[in-house]
Amino acid sequence: MAGQSASGETGWRIIVVDDEEALRETVSDYLSGQGFRVRSAASGRALDALLAAEPADLLLLDVHMPGEDGISLARRIRVAAATPIIMLTAADDIVDRVAGLEVGADDYVLKPFDLRELKARIRAVMRRYTAPPHTAHPYTAPPYTAALPTQPPTANRTMPAPAEMVPCGVVFLDMEAHCLVKRDGTREMLTAMEFDLLRVFLQNPNRVLTRNRLLDLAHDRDNEPFDRSIDVRVTRLRKKIEADPAKPQAIKTVRGVGYLFVPGTRGS
Repeated sequence: MAGQSASGETGWRIIVVDDEEALRETVSDYLSGQGFRVRSAASGRALDALLAAEPADLLLLDVHMPGEDGISLARRIRVAAATPIIMLTAADDIVDRVAGLEVGADDYVLKPFDLRELKARIRAVMRRYTAPPHTAHPYTAPPYTAALPTQPPTANRTMPAPAEMVPCGVVFLDMEAHCLVKRDGTREMLTAMEFDLLRVFLQNPNRVLTRNRLLDLAHDRDNEPFDRSIDVRVTRLRKKIEADPAKPQAIKTVRGVGYLFVPGTRGS
């Protein structure tokens, strides 16, 4: 592990993925000088090779690249692991930002960006992941058609202690492991921001929360997320905790206001 830098960073492993060589070198040089361990890749294939050699603690993915773009990369990585992902996207393209959040990216940075802002975003995302560096969120590349890890039901499976388990829709939230647990014991990953949002709902049962309030409670305000980001994350959470995401019973929409969380399990 790299030593701690003067700025307080402790050697998190970051991979910068962008087809622009000058940008890769600039970002890599700056972050290395801030105490991060940085590698870079010009394509998805190159990223796979780096991840196969050593996992990463965070990925910076450019949205627009020839061949496999950043959205596709984020989608297949998110299926296999909860590695933090920050998307690099054009400042005027709201579609890219929405698409990145929909596939599970943790944050986005608008091009052109200030390197100090990039560092702040990285630190903010890392704070949401409670596991120490080099022990969390491993990713093995490929296969490209990876599926979520599942385990068949078994009578010998040990469920987490009740104090750690909170019912959320038709599943349970393991507060210690920051993941969802189905009734057969199968676990499903959450991104750090998904966990934060679900935690806020659990802390405010049966209360209507506006989008602005959710942004205050579940996100760093200095990240300036756009309003649609809450809607995108709620949609992702509903797919994971609702029996029928089209007819949500746990996270209800209060039209024109925001959302309301109804505690307890629903459905089968």
